[in-house]
Amino acid sequence: MSTEYWLVSIPGDKTPAQAFEALNNATNKQNNLSSNFKFNIPDLKVGTLDQLVGLSDDLGKLDQYVEGVTRKIASYLKEVLEDQKDKLAENLLANNADLPSYVQRYQWDMAKYPLKQSLRNLSEIIGKQIGQIDADLKTKATAYNNLKGNLQNLEKKQTGSLITRNLADIVKKEHFVLDSEYLVTLVIVVPKQNFQDWQIKYEKLADMVVPRSTHLIFQDQDHGLFTVTLFRKSVDDFKYHCRDNRFVVREFTYNEEELAAGKNEITKLATDKKKQFGPLVRWLKINFSESFTAWVHVKALRVFVESVLRYGLPVNFQAVLMYPNKKSSKRLREVLNQLYQHLDSSGGSSKHNDSMDMPGMGFGASEYYPYVYYKLDIDMRKLREVTFHFDYVQFFYV
Repeated sequence: MSTEYWLVSIPGDKTPAQAFEALNNATNKQNNLSSNFKFNIPDLKVGTLDQLVGLSDDLGKLDQYVEGVTRKIASYLKEVLEDQKDKLAENLLANNADLPSYVQRYQWDMAKYPLKQSLRNLSEIIGKQIGQIDADLKTKATAYNNLKGNLQNLEKKQTGSLITRNLADIVKKEHFVLDSEYLVTLVIVVPKQNFQDWQIKYEKLADMVVPRSTHLIFQDQDHGLFTVTLFRKSVDDFKYHCRDNRFVVREFTYNEEELAAGKNEITKLATDKKKQFGPLVRWLKINFSESFTAWVHVKALRVFVESVLRYGLPVNFQAVLMYPNKKSSKRLREVLNQLYQHLDSSGGSSKHNDSMDMPGMGFGASEYYPYVYYKLDIDMRKLREVTFHFDYVQFFYV
């Protein structure tokens, strides 16, 4: 199912309602090419033409930045959910509504973005709001990822190769000679194919190895874990000859308190992760909604500014959210161009243009149409990277 909407603006003619009806008749009722929804933008402060031209480019940059942060939050929420990734969609809501419902019923949030503010101020309010969310996301993600990484490392040591894994659940007190001034018990990892070789050689690897002191205490698919007892002063020589024979001496000293502490550390990290999971998911859900709704407001600002630049004053246009029906995009574009080609003084219906100084082109546009057009793709599975400089703060999305 497509997640792409077209956000267009057309001149209001006698009334914006009549303009919408004409578009809807041509694209929905007659041809069934799209589902159309009025996209309500309130009367905003216009300012001067120079201000609008300058703001147009800045809004394009802000659009990319806010979209990038929104997608990053969605992507990180998917990562945090781990084995509950199938629940991602139900957690990605905007004002407690699913994303299609929100954009189709969009209303300007006057409490967050007061109409008495200038267009520039409104863009700065959104930029600072999303900048703070972005910074908080980095902080929270770093803390949670560090906790998760530490837990994963300890868990790997519980189940990995005998050469590296934690031995707390394997060794027992009776496997060791303890509290001896002269004797020490070592723990040796031996490849399975070398078990017989170990039994033949271990007593001869150094002087003062206790005869018949080796015991196999654990084995996995590849290795066995042996103990051996010898005099302390022979340890270095024994280790040296073990390396020559592919026997790995684990640096391990049996200490009940340290072993218990290791087990407790895993339990503590697992508990901490579980405690942080719920609040983190809630934060991500709340701030995804904040970011997504802010992004749609940026789209509204862009439509307003480009419509005034394109169609002039007094302000009279109708913004429309269009959802192209399956395989109808090409025909829909043709119908729109036929409806509004009279707005293009050059007479062209659609042309590629690299010039960025034409009013109504917008930031990063690659195609020009006689009407104002922006794409709105609400598929939050897509992650885009954005890096740019906005006029009041340096934003980075990495």
